[in-house]
Amino acid sequence: MAAHTASTDATSQPGGSPSGADVALDVTGVTVIGRPSDVEIISDITLRVKRGEILGLVGESGSGKTTLGLALLAHCKRATEVVRGDITVSGTSLVGRTPAEIQQLRGRKVAYIPQSPASALNPALRLRTQLMEALHNWDDAATPALDRVREVLREVALPDDDAFLARYPHQLSGGQQQRVAIAMAFVGRPDLIVLDEPTTGLDVTTQSHVVETIRQMTREYGTAGVYISHDMAVVAELADDIAVMYRGDVVERGKAAEVFANPRHTYTQKLLSAVPRMKTDGHDAAASGERSDAPLLHVRNLQASYGKTVVLEGIDLDVYPGQCVALLGESGSGKTTLSRAIAGLHDQFTGDVTFDGDDLAPSSYRRTAEQRRRVQYIFQNPYEALNPRKRVRDLILAPVAHLQGKVADPDAVVAEALERAALPAAYGDRFPEQLSGGERQRVSIARAIATKPDMLVCDEITSALDVSVQAEIVKLLRGLQDDGLSLLFVTHDIALVSNIAQQVAVLNKGRIVEYGPVGEVVSDPQHEYTQALIADTPVFSDAAPDAAEEPAALA
Repeated sequence: MAAHTASTDATSQPGGSPSGADVALDVTGVTVIGRPSDVEIISDITLRVKRGEILGLVGESGSGKTTLGLALLAHCKRATEVVRGDITVSGTSLVGRTPAEIQQLRGRKVAYIPQSPASALNPALRLRTQLMEALHNWDDAATPALDRVREVLREVALPDDDAFLARYPHQLSGGQQQRVAIAMAFVGRPDLIVLDEPTTGLDVTTQSHVVETIRQMTREYGTAGVYISHDMAVVAELADDIAVMYRGDVVERGKAAEVFANPRHTYTQKLLSAVPRMKTDGHDAAASGERSDAPLLHVRNLQASYGKTVVLEGIDLDVYPGQCVALLGESGSGKTTLSRAIAGLHDQFTGDVTFDGDDLAPSSYRRTAEQRRRVQYIFQNPYEALNPRKRVRDLILAPVAHLQGKVADPDAVVAEALERAALPAAYGDRFPEQLSGGERQRVSIARAIATKPDMLVCDEITSALDVSVQAEIVKLLRGLQDDGLSLLFVTHDIALVSNIAQQVAVLNKGRIVEYGPVGEVVSDPQHEYTQALIADTPVFSDAAPDAAEEPAALA
């Protein structure tokens, strides 16, 4: 197959093949199949990664990149099996090992950094306990285990004192949790680290720090890194080499700069064209130039709290019919609290909030059914937002029946909602587990628009999606906006803001520090916090191919 040839040829990397001593990871002809179907999930993969370098492994959901990443850890998902090939880490083969042997190799030969630090950190254990457990096979007599723990904490820019080690994970910020996860992976000085989208849920400032930490640690330790991601901008900034996966094959492999500047495979070209680029003008919706005299949503002097802790103060915001206003800021800035307050999901706030001229009560329970119908909320994680026991049609019909009473023609309501969300009507009979992540998010959108609202509150709804799926969701939201729907779009992705919004409000420590047209804010930020956000945002080089006016969908 041509794809196999591409991956094998790419092993002789530019500048000559790496010598055996330089190679930390050597993957030769690895094939993983699913049982009992015996369908190949990944086919005849051959890759090499040198010490101190990072390979970016990119591709859509279902491309096989996670299956390959797990295989590099000597782990196969349930009902999968490595049937051919070999995976060698610093001369040690991982294939065919007993569970006990694999356990001894993990931490020293191979380590893992997950997408969510919640997956790596036990909420019931203190940091000291968890970091010491990661050194279960530590054999450096010259360096006591606790000394090594303190050393690695300093290396990831965290405190190394007893007070910090006595903390529980919930007492840390998201960025601190991810740094602890990095420390746990590096504490045993492994030869190979597999990083599974470790910056996906982080704001750009924290992401920038984490990426820099990963880069420094791999260089200093001579550790090979395999960075699995759908965030092409981060991969472009971090990776030395790129391997593009499609339907179980590596279809393109090369130096990162070369692949981004001159992608040869059609799939790579389409993947790159789907990545949102930073623009100096916002999305030109019909309503952005000619807005009505009165805003649909009007917020003045809003102050929100959690108990006695004030998290938002002095918030003024307007959203006009057919307009998208983005709420931009790092974790803890208050953007989600503001969006939840507007939707009636956080009622500890004071100030004036009106919708179409009528006051909105703080709690959704005290709002009228009509007010709740007109403002709908879409949550960040589609895997948690949909009841797995209900069919799609029931998920869509539930809010309609609750807010509007008996539905005269349920089939028509479901079909129309799914069609507007770019899904076939037949999907109404499916359960969430039968859908991909992107399809689940479209069902969430279909459920929200089934009540025919006037405004959608979108809370980081594309952050966990592949770039191609993200592009499709953005295109869908653009269409809804052009039809007159207003959007309040919560995000930490500045490039995405410039592709969908007309206005942007930048939040920092509970206050709006900059507010105005997207083009002006992005091209000429006035506040130092906005300037820092933009500076921390990873971007493609000018050599990368320009994105299409409408992001390309991938076949």
